[in-house]
Amino acid sequence: MMPTKILGLFLALAMLPAMAATDAEFVDLSGKKVKLSDYRGKWVIVNYWATWCPPCVHEIPELAAFHEAHKDKDAVVLGVNHEDDETTKVKQFVEGYLVGYPVLRSNERLSNRTPFGALKGLPTTYMITPEGELVAARTGMVDQKGLEKFIKDNSN
Repeated sequence: MMPTKILGLFLALAMLPAMAATDAEFVDLSGKKVKLSDYRGKWVIVNYWATWCPPCVHEIPELAAFHEAHKDKDAVVLGVNHEDDETTKVKQFVEGYLVGYPVLRSNERLSNRTPFGALKGLPTTYMITPEGELVAARTGMVDQKGLEKFIKDNSN
């Protein structure tokens, strides 16, 4: 687990000027379209990951715990699978690892592009405010305590 102090430092260094996040559209593992605006009013933690990425797999329990603690209140996690595997393989992985948050597929799996800018590595996490503004990004692992501290420190 990554120490919260380090996570906070990296998120602070990666702070972006608040800018409207595009209304990104993804497809969930059942084929249903999901838009970022579907979650307006809550913090949205968008986590790009892949099944072959050890740090991505390692942070899944932290993201799942965060999502479970906040989904009915103030925040959600959206896991965006960014690889060119079959959806059935990704579904099996998600079921096997008991991923408890929505898992979506990246529309640009074969590139380093995201609706939020260039993807510099995996995992990468983007922080979207309840108003739909992209305010931070982090390449590398995140943990529940760090996400909670970030939201507390950046909520009005």
